[in-house]
Amino acid sequence: MKTDTRLLIADDWEDYALLDSGHLQKLERFGSQTVIRPDPQAFWEPARATDSWRADARFSTKSSEDDGAGNWDVLSPKALDSWPMQWNGLTFEARRTAFRHMGVFQEHSVHWRFAQEKIRAAGRPIKALNLFGYTGMMSLACAAAGAEVVHLDASPKSNGYGKDNQAMSGLNDRTIRWIADDAMKFTAREIRRGNTYDAIILDPPKFGRGPKNETWRFEENLPELLDTVKTLLSDRPLFVILTAYAVRLSYLALSQALADRLSPLGGTMETGEMALPQQGTGRLLPTAIYARWHSG
Repeated sequence: MKTDTRLLIADDWEDYALLDSGHLQKLERFGSQTVIRPDPQAFWEPARATDSWRADARFSTKSSEDDGAGNWDVLSPKALDSWPMQWNGLTFEARRTAFRHMGVFQEHSVHWRFAQEKIRAAGRPIKALNLFGYTGMMSLACAAAGAEVVHLDASPKSNGYGKDNQAMSGLNDRTIRWIADDAMKFTAREIRRGNTYDAIILDPPKFGRGPKNETWRFEENLPELLDTVKTLLSDRPLFVILTAYAVRLSYLALSQALADRLSPLGGTMETGEMALPQQGTGRLLPTAIYARWHSG
């Protein structure tokens, strides 16, 4: 297996921009709306004084955790609770949530495009499994490229938003199964059923709960989940994508754990960090670590 260390920069957006960052905050444009959110990695000096930043809303929290709950302070009469955005022909709804998120993880466009390119180049039917799929942008990207998709998230509400995004993107004629379940239980059942997938995407949180209050802890549960991923791959696997946020791990740990399972397949393992480019400067805001394997 070949290994390639790469920094992936999400620079393929028109509807999103990182306008400034620093002093543990970031100023961002999501379509028609501009927001200020905390970011624990932005401990440098901002390009402009933060008291000069102008936004429609600001998120505030006393928690240092990336998923800590807080409140949105509305700063403009033009502020919206939800609004449409686009990426590469896909339409979806952005929204301000109670956990600072915006209904999309925009840095993942680097993986959406990668998945689309691999699926289109495969020249055969592709079945994809998207675990911890949130509001479904990866599922939409794979479906738009021609894959049959199984989308799994523990939150029925997130799946509902995903279905809405599918309709907004004009993809109701594409096959996406929206399933609310615990990832560990679902993958175990899929193995018993004998189901396999050509592509598997995993974007697990640091900590989470399933629909029946099942507990997910990244460091404890990921190894077992990776074992099931290996078993669920088809005889002609195309790719596996794994990302991680807010964990005390190096991307080397991710890639080596994934390589333990996939090295007999050959192919290429790419690993490194993901980042957002700041508009008008050479600054990059790190967002996540990743490991992704592809057959060639």
